[in-house]
Order: sequence, then C-alpha cells, then structure tokens
Amino acid sequence: MAVSSSFSTCMLYGRPFGSELMNSNEDFMCNYSSLHDKVSFCSRSFSVSSGMRCSRLVQNSRLRDGIQCRALEIENKHLTSLVEKFELDDVIEAQQFDRDILSAIFEVAREMEKIEKNSPGSRILQGFLMATLFYEPSTRTRLSFESAMKRLGGEVLTTENAKEFSSAAKGETLEDTIRTVEGYSDIIVMRHFESGAARRAAAIAGIPIINAGDGPGQHPTQALLDVYTIEREIGKLDGITVGLVGDLANGRTVRSLAYLLAKYRDLKIYFVSPDVVKMKEDIKDYLTSKGVEWEESADLMEVASKCDVVYQTRIQRERFGERVDLYEEARGKYIVDMNVLNVMQKHAVVMHPLPRLDEISVDVDSDPRAAYFRQAKNGLYIRMALLKLLLVGW
Repeated sequence: MAVSSSFSTCMLYGRPFGSELMNSNEDFMCNYSSLHDKVSFCSRSFSVSSGMRCSRLVQNSRLRDGIQCRALEIENKHLTSLVEKFELDDVIEAQQFDRDILSAIFEVAREMEKIEKNSPGSRILQGFLMATLFYEPSTRTRLSFESAMKRLGGEVLTTENAKEFSSAAKGETLEDTIRTVEGYSDIIVMRHFESGAARRAAAIAGIPIINAGDGPGQHPTQALLDVYTIEREIGKLDGITVGLVGDLANGRTVRSLAYLLAKYRDLKIYFVSPDVVKMKEDIKDYLTSKGVEWEESADLMEVASKCDVVYQTRIQRERFGERVDLYEEARGKYIVDMNVLNVMQKHAVVMHPLPRLDEISVDVDSDPRAAYFRQAKNGLYIRMALLKLLLVGW
C-alpha cells in the first residue's frame, strides 16, 4: 500500500537526504514513530511515498536496512513537493553562479549564523563524512570547512599537505585518489597546486567536489564569502566601486571575485598591481563582455579615495618559482597603511583573503574599516551553507 506524508528531513542510515530523484529498485521502509517531532531549522517540506527514488548521494550509499524518516510539523500545508535540490552538483568555478543562486546562498548563510551548538539545525549533516584533500598549505579554508561540517553535525576525514603525505607522493594520479576517497566520504573539499584540478576531480567523482583553490586558477568559495562580506559591510552590491590590489596575475581569489562581481550592475573595478603581476587579459575581456567598467591604475592613493572596497592581496612568493628577482620587484610596492585609510571614505572597507605579510600594516587592524577578520569569519557561514545545500538541498 502506498503511503505518503510530509517531511523536512529523511535519514538514510543516519544520513539526511531528500533532493534529486533517481531510479532505484530498492524497497524502502519508513519509520513514522516520530511523525509529530518538530524540527525548527528547515523551512521547506516535502512528500515521501513508498515509490520514493533517491539522489546522487543516495545512489552512492550502500542500501541495507531501509530509510528512517524523521517527520516535521508542517506550517504550510501547500508545501508537498520534494525538497528542492541545489542547482549545482559541484562547486568548481565562480561562473557557475547567477544572482538568484547567490542571493539564495546568502540567505542560507544568514541562517547558518543563527545555528548554535546542539540546536536542531546543528545536526542536519549528522552521519555525513567530508574529506579534505589539501595539496597546498591552508589555514582558514581548511579549518573553516572542517568547522562548518562539525558545526552541522558531520564528521571530517582530513590530510594536510597531501602532495607529500598522501599516495600522490608515490605517483598516484589525482583521478585514482578521487575514486578511492569518494568510497570513504560523501563530499570532497580539495585544494590543488594545478589549475583545473578541481574540474578533473569533478569529472570522475560520484559525490560533490568543492574547489578550495586550484593553483592560480580559481577559489570560488572565497569569492562567495567576499561578495557576502561586501554586501554585509557596504549594504549593497550594485553600484559599487572596488579596487583589486596586489598579485592580480596569480591571485585566484581576485579572479573568482571578478567573475562574481560581474553579476551586478553599475560596478567599476580598478586594478592596482606591479607590472609583473597585472590582471590577465581573460578577466578583462570577461568584464568587458559583461559591461563592467574597469581601469588599471598605478596610484593606490587615488584609487582608495574612490572605492567602496579596497581588496588587498599578498604578492605570492610560491607563484614566482625561481624568479626571485621578479618577486622582489613586486613585493612591497603597494601597502595599505594609515595614509591610505586617511583618504578612504568613511563607509569604505579594507578586505584581504589572508594570510598577509606586510601589505597591510598592523596599525590598520584597529580601524573599523578593517574588515578582513570579519571576512574570514564569514567564510564559516558560507561554507556551512554550501555543505548543507550540496548534501541535503534547500
């Protein structure tokens, strides 16, 4: 006999699901004993029936004992469709996002800010495992992803410096590593030293891949938290002026940020960098094609006086290889200090993806316009939102 009821979360062997439908010949059994339990976090509900089919995530789970469903008291009686699947299977590059998706992600991120330990929302990823594969050093990105997963009730498998301390050191291909690790986890967060590595991983993985930085390519989750921070600090995203400063040739953060900023109207972007690390032509061409006004300048003081956001970046020694002379030529040319702050507008902010060296002087830290540590904290909420969306949907 077919049965149907409405739920906000289904548990498959302790793992929430309820996103994309797929064909399955498995017989499912639901436990309705907690039909009247109330879970306050989820605002959307969905129907469950005996003919249920599962998501890509469920496809990769081993079905043994059936489905245990946890019910939700429903406020809106008209919400009877399945929980909407997140539009993306993976997060690889900034071009994947449009304004509507960005706004929706930011709304979920604001919900994540309200989640505290042991609240109903903090268990929504219980039973899920996230693997972090970092072939390059990281502090904020790796720890914020791991914190995000644990704050939502999930668990973490991690390896630091996978280039040296994983089977990559033995010559294993990236593809073989991904095929192996996906057997142990439900989602993979990967940082790699080669541009395009995340796309290669996503092409063969059966579980979601999140690009946590691929060489000089992109860093889409950083760009998401950057745009989220700008909106929260400035109060808007249309009609702003942004100065991108520092290593623009090798900076994956500024490349991804430029792609996302192009989604908004009436922007102007200034590029301020030493000659050896100017913004590459592909980004300039992309901005032009989207009608975004941009200008290159050598005068940081003049640009800072006009901008709502001064986005400073580190000159990256590791991207210069053996050309130490070029690194020394670029380093220290543009520094945000109190002189720069003095010409900035009162509402403007200084941002930085961190880590910094000497490109922002420490006396700037005490100024309320120094937003970079608030920016780093916002990374936790954005990454909590992405993990939730990729694993259980909206």
